[in-house]
Amino acid sequence: MSDTEIGGLAVDRLRSLIERIERLEEEQKALSSDIRDIFAEAKSAGFDVKIMRTIIKLRKMNAADRDEQETLLETYRRALDI
Repeated sequence: MSDTEIGGLAVDRLRSLIERIERLEEEQKALSSDIRDIFAEAKSAGFDVKIMRTIIKLRKMNAADRDEQETLLETYRRALDI
């Protein structure tokens, strides 16, 4: 019984999509665990994990967005005398 339809749904296709999502979620879970392990290693080596996360976030941004964020941060610091 291939691609049986129930209520207008292709059951085999739906099952395939669900199973693919489940596999990817398992891979994502494993990757998240690996990332946590790396941050734990960095922390035990004396690195500031919070700062590392900030650097990673900044590296994902394009230069214009990063510059805008830094400008706003500096503006807010001045406004609050920080």
